[in-house]
This record gives sequence, structure tokens and C-alpha cells, in this order.
Amino acid sequence: MVDPASNYFSCSDKERAIFEAGVKLGSIYHQYTGIPINDSNVDFLERAIEKAVSAQPFVSSVKVSIDRRKVGRSKPAYRYKTLLGDMMDVKLRIKYGKAIVEGRMAWVQTMKYPLMRFKVLKE
Repeated sequence: MVDPASNYFSCSDKERAIFEAGVKLGSIYHQYTGIPINDSNVDFLERAIEKAVSAQPFVSSVKVSIDRRKVGRSKPAYRYKTLLGDMMDVKLRIKYGKAIVEGRMAWVQTMKYPLMRFKVLKE
């Protein structure tokens, strides 16, 4: 894929892939936390997030898992939870030029934080 924005960046393919992974993970966290969730829509929400992120440039794969134990069972009206960072485990793969980066956002219990991180698979 030819990147029409490449002239606006002064970095390696690896650095750009890391940047793109961070943008995608940050957008997932900030766009979807707070959305109403219960056991009736959790599967749909996982697939919807995956489809939305897959439409963005340079994404070769994405997998979203929401912890059903934390979602719980459906309750009567006005009883639902909101999606929080500790419920999500997101893995995605970005390919930019020759670089491939795996990004992940998952809850780190010792930090009590949904940490976003990356691993370079190919430079």
C-alpha cells in the first residue's frame, strides 16, 4: 500500500508501525470505555470493535476479548455495566512497509492499569 501521508513523517517503518499501533489502541480505549454492556451484547461489541479497527490503515489483524466474568449476567431494566479498561484484552498487528508490530492492551493487575504495549516482530 502506498502511504500518501508518508511525507509527513520522518521515521523508520518500525517507528511508524509502533505509532500506528498506539493510535489504534488509544482510540479503542477512549472510544469504547463507558459503553453500556451486558451479556446480550458482548459478542457483538467485540466483533464491532474488531471490524472498526480493521478498517483503519495498516491493520493486518485484530482480536478483542471482553472478560465475561466482569460483565456478568443481564439484569432488569437500568441494570447494566459499562465497559472498563480492566475488561478488555486487545491484540492487533500492524504492517507498515517491511515492519510488523504487535500491539496489545490488557489489564496488568499489579499496576491496576490497562497497559498498552508493543512487540516488534519484524524490522
